[in-house]
Amino acid sequence: MRSIASLDDLRTLCAASTTVSNYFPVDQNAIDSFAELTNDRQWIHVDPTRAAAESPYGCTIAHGFLILSMVSGAFAQCFSFPSRKFGLNYGFDRLRFTGPVPAGARVRGAFTLQQIDDIRPGEVRCHWKVEMQVEGSERPAMVAVWLVQMRF
Repeated sequence: MRSIASLDDLRTLCAASTTVSNYFPVDQNAIDSFAELTNDRQWIHVDPTRAAAESPYGCTIAHGFLILSMVSGAFAQCFSFPSRKFGLNYGFDRLRFTGPVPAGARVRGAFTLQQIDDIRPGEVRCHWKVEMQVEGSERPAMVAVWLVQMRF
């Protein structure tokens, strides 16, 4: 985990390499819970028997929005901001779901700080390139630019 104690520390990340989280599982229970919470019970996510017979993946797959929702947790494994006054999710640019996450797979987040925009003194908007990577797959499950506003 990288500790970012100041805006100057944050700016040094623009020249840094990608930081990755640990892998964490995406099991059928998590997929079913997400389906119930969001009322998105499409069979490709929640019906293992039908998915085995009819899905091009041969099994159920995680919702794209479930994988998107895991970005914050993966980010928290990579970075801490002990002096930050606040962090605000500002949204996503160029969000794409580029590959499936089969039930039982493990995913991790990969984060690269691409750009920092000054908003006002002590406050910036960060542009993080994010990939949610599936263990053993060459193709990420999700790619995006995540906009996060921070005040120090």
